[in-house]
Parts: sequence; structure tokens; C-alpha cells
Amino acid sequence: MRVAEGGSIGTAARSVGIAQPNASRAIARLERQLDVVLLERTPSGSRLTTEGGAVVEWAREALAAVDRIVVGARSLAAQRRPHLSVAASLTVAEYLAPGWLADFRQARPDLRVSLAVANSDEVLEQVLAGEVLLGFVECPALPRSVASTTVGRDSLVVVVSPAHPWANHRRPLEPAELAAADLVVRESGSGTRQTLARALAQVGVELGESHLELASTAAVKAAASAGLAPAVLSNLAVTSELATRTLVEVKVSGLNLERKLRAVWHSSVRPSGAAAELIRLATARSPQ
Repeated sequence: MRVAEGGSIGTAARSVGIAQPNASRAIARLERQLDVVLLERTPSGSRLTTEGGAVVEWAREALAAVDRIVVGARSLAAQRRPHLSVAASLTVAEYLAPGWLADFRQARPDLRVSLAVANSDEVLEQVLAGEVLLGFVECPALPRSVASTTVGRDSLVVVVSPAHPWANHRRPLEPAELAAADLVVRESGSGTRQTLARALAQVGVELGESHLELASTAAVKAAASAGLAPAVLSNLAVTSELATRTLVEVKVSGLNLERKLRAVWHSSVRPSGAAAELIRLATARSPQ
């Protein structure tokens, strides 16, 4: 596969950290074992033969199956341990998970729970790699290799400092006005940013470039409160600021900013035991 991607045995060998002669011998040995010529070798490089291309595709499928077995086995083993590893996106981790875990700790004092905090894309990566048994995300789309269930619902709101011109808008913003503004936004990979971009795309508007991209909800709130720019955040994150008018909500017409909060796990193994208990508790405690 690496030869197909890199165009030569030398490039493939370097990508996996072995010497080219060793890689050449390994490929020749495989060709003898399979009784098939896999590579067409030329002075300018190597490329797959037709038969080699077929073998590579089969190998991809086999390796994907092995990965599923490994992750599935890890998940099964993890469900038997007195330790539950969970990952949650920043919004969930900051505003919902502490309450869930406090209640869960009371119900299961025998169990040690660890919570990793990351953006939604990073949580999905940890779940797929088998690093955590369970994840909680709020991104609008999921890869096919994870399964999920909705534990709650949330919506995004546009907020500005009371001194910002939008704070006194008498009419709702149009989606195009919001997209064109120099917003302070979360980083790529965050569920909040993905939800905003998707909502705008659904009405035919593309999210514009921002000069201020921050990796935490707290930082985005602080920037908006300081009057640097409008921000789009979870309503969970700005409840107290809206109540004290540290931030002001700005309505946007025709834009659906609602989203699902979901528990996710590798599709090869459905959560049971403590993981299933935590999902049930999260669903009971989350806004619906």
C-alpha cells in the first residue's frame, strides 16, 4: 500500500522506517508466496500491476477488519475493569459532564472514572482508536464506524458585548450578515463550529474567514465580552452572562442552530454495564 501511495519502494521504505533493500526483499518474498507479480519496476519508480492493485484493496479490507477486532477486544476488556474511560467535547465537559459524573460517582462508588476533554473530532478519534470506551460529542455528523444515541439537545446563540452595534439591532440578522462578520470562533474540529458552518450551508451561505480562532469556550466568551467580535456559542455556556447582560443575544432569522448531544462508541461493541449506566444517567440529566 505504501508503494502505491509513494510511487517507489524507497519512499515506501522510508515511510515505515526500514531500509530500501529490506523492503525490496520483503516484497519479492511476498510475490513468491502469492505467485503473483505485484509491482512493475522501472528506473523512474514502481507502480502496482493490475494484480497488485487487487491485492492492495484486499489488504486494506483485511487491515480494517483487524482494527475492528482489536478495538472491539479492547472495548470488551474495558467493560470488565473497575475503571471507565470517557472523553467529552469541551461544551459537554464544561457544562454537563461534571454533574453527570458526580451523580454517577454516588451510584457507583466502586468504579473509577476518568474524563478526557477535547474537541468533538478528537473525541471521535479516541473512540475509534479504542483509547476510551465512550465519548460525548455535539458535532452534526458522525463517521460510519461509530454508533451513537442522543442523550440531549442544545442550541447555539449569537452573542455580543452590550457595547457592540448588534446589541441594539431592532431586527434579526440575516444569515449572510452573520457569515460575513469577523466572528470569534472555535477551532476547526469543534462541534460548535461544525454546527454553525452546517446551519449556514443549509441556507446557502458559507462561513467566512475569522481573524480570531480560539480553542476553548471560555476564551471565546471572554473575547466576545471584551467587545472584540460577535461569537456563536452553546446556550449552556452563556446562561449566566445573558442573565447579567455581560453578553447580549442577537437573533438570526431563518437559521436552525439546534443540535443533538450524543454518546458515541465504536460500532463493533455496544456499551454495557457501567458505560450503559452512564449513558442512561446522561440522558436523564440533559436538556431535551
